[in-house]
Amino acid sequence: MYNNAVMDEALGGAAISELEKALGHQFNEPGLLLRALTHRSYVNEHEGEGLQNNESLEFLGDAILGFLVSTRIYLRFPQLAEGDLSKIRAYLVSSANLFRLARDMRLGDHLRLGRGEEKTGGRTKRAILVDAFEAVLAALYLDAGIGPAAEFLERQLGPLLDALHPGQPGYGDFKSALQEKLHDLGVAEPLYEVVDEIGPDHRKTFVVQVLIGDQVVARAAGSSKKEAQQEAACQALVHLKAERLSDEESS
Repeated sequence: MYNNAVMDEALGGAAISELEKALGHQFNEPGLLLRALTHRSYVNEHEGEGLQNNESLEFLGDAILGFLVSTRIYLRFPQLAEGDLSKIRAYLVSSANLFRLARDMRLGDHLRLGRGEEKTGGRTKRAILVDAFEAVLAALYLDAGIGPAAEFLERQLGPLLDALHPGQPGYGDFKSALQEKLHDLGVAEPLYEVVDEIGPDHRKTFVVQVLIGDQVVARAAGSSKKEAQQEAACQALVHLKAERLSDEESS
């Protein structure tokens, strides 16, 4: 059995309670969460200790993610054809979105990595963080069932889903949707700026921010400038909707 003190030590001092708070769940079997955060590089460097990496949990988490997201979008858009539902699901569970969610949760701070991965920036690598996100989802499901797992995903992906309007022209083109939204509001067109380029030329990640007026309202990363711009535009739409809801609640 693990207690929080043992878990914190195993994770290099990162307080596990912080991650449990982000998940909205305190684990009955903390060992599940510890395994979900254990990369194969760490297991390889601790051969003979009987440790398990998070790859099988990631496999299960991928299936749970697909099931829960498919259910959610079907209930939200029952009138849509299979192809349109598939496009929405592909967008919501894209590596760009899962990477952002994992980064916002500071999931990288809690990973158990080998020394080599640690030195090469493993805590910020997209593939490692996406896999860990799915593994943590599986650990949450195994510890508490489908309900808490669904509630966690709703908090994470709900705002993105709420920002989608498949019936509108240009659905899937978030840059056009943002431009049309700002036009309706009487606001100038958004400006996209590449603020960083990460990685080697053959596998570069672009970081783009979108400005409305002189305010940076969203920032996103992608494997191309176009992908990063589309993701940033989608996040800007989420921001505008949240801002509108906030104004309505205060009025």
